[in-house]
Amino acid sequence: MDANPPRPRTVVITGAGGGVGRASARAFAACGDRIALLGRGEKGLAGVAAEVRDAGGEALAVPVDVSDAQAVEDAAERVETELGPIDVWVNNAFTGVFAPFTEIGADEFRRVTEVTYLGYVNGTRAALRRMVPRDRGTVVQVGSALAYRGIPLQSAYCGAKHAIQGWNESVRCELLHAGSRVRTTMVQLPAVNTPQFDWVLSRMPGRARPVAPVYQPEVAARAVVHAARHPGRREYRVGASTVATLIANALAPGLLDRYLARTMYAAQQDTGTQASDEPAPSNLWAPVDGALGRDFGAHGRFDDSSHDLYADTVLLRHPAALAAGALAGAAAAVTVLRRRR
Repeated sequence: MDANPPRPRTVVITGAGGGVGRASARAFAACGDRIALLGRGEKGLAGVAAEVRDAGGEALAVPVDVSDAQAVEDAAERVETELGPIDVWVNNAFTGVFAPFTEIGADEFRRVTEVTYLGYVNGTRAALRRMVPRDRGTVVQVGSALAYRGIPLQSAYCGAKHAIQGWNESVRCELLHAGSRVRTTMVQLPAVNTPQFDWVLSRMPGRARPVAPVYQPEVAARAVVHAARHPGRREYRVGASTVATLIANALAPGLLDRYLARTMYAAQQDTGTQASDEPAPSNLWAPVDGALGRDFGAHGRFDDSSHDLYADTVLLRHPAALAAGALAGAAAAVTVLRRRR
């Protein structure tokens, strides 16, 4: 890992109470940074704040719903008052619905869009209002392979991630046009072992699960920290599966449509398990840690099948080698798809 920066930074992370946001908070804290933890769940925020302090960082927990633009602005003002000027803002908060598009209500689709897309817009606006006049700072957008390639059963989430991709490119170009030293960069992630699969609103018959291969949240966190230190690159793609998916989509999107139509319904549900007849609490409208009375932490229930193989080290320091391998894999996959067709 790169040497620590010369001074502690003020870092804001949205969706910090669990998953990638929580793992990223710990990673920044290990650098001695001051971390503002934004999220809705009180138990999750309290848990990650304790972890940040244990790791050597300074923590400020700020309960906020990122879909509320004024609340995000107020949170940014509080952060600068209590921790100092914001150096890094990490947009990570999201929600989703696992269901066919025709089974997602209009209010549910709007809610996913407001949190997952407009939450990033609100966070970036609050950050740039402070960074641009100072002519320094970095905004890291936590993205996904699904920012380029939509899959079935996640239409609202995929639509939001696609929107983030296009909007972020526009903002990046505007900053470059202005000659600003403020930077935005995006980290495209593979499937990650986070608690979201136990609290996402799902209408699938089986329990929701990530599509293999699955990576531990610490892999994503290392990539987020690296991107914050090296924001000159417009985008980082984590994991060979992310790169291979995007290459296959560029080479043969129609064939990939058919392949995903055949495989992704089963791949996103645990084999041999069924969803409970009793509807589980979901985090679409409110945090679930209070309803269930516990802090979920950073990891989901897939530790036994998740990788922590430092794939990000290969990607971030040797991107050409990973891209070449992924291209070969994607070409092979396209060949198989064509033969099956």
